[in-house]
Amino acid sequence: MQANSMNRNQSQPATATSNADRRGKHRIAAEVKRLEQEIKYLEEELEQLEKIENASAACKELLSNVETKPDPLLPVTNGPANPSWDRWFEGPQESKEQKNLQERDGADGMSHES
Repeated sequence: MQANSMNRNQSQPATATSNADRRGKHRIAAEVKRLEQEIKYLEEELEQLEKIENASAACKELLSNVETKPDPLLPVTNGPANPSWDRWFEGPQESKEQKNLQERDGADGMSHES
């Protein structure tokens, strides 16, 4: 009986090892298949990129077209269409009297506040 149990104990490690080997081989085969699929995908992408025109050449062409044509939404003027509009962008305008008062106050050091 002991001999029979010894044979079983010896065969169990061999079976466990062969099961582990099969699982390891399956994992390796799955990884190889995944890598082959990735290689195929990258080769297809590379073929597509080789067919595409250089982006820098297309950008230069677009830029030259845009720079040579005026914007159709902007009016073409060489100066302000109406000079009175400039006052809105220059900020508040002080009257001559206020400027004279400020200059005089600065000269004599006195303020004329109410």
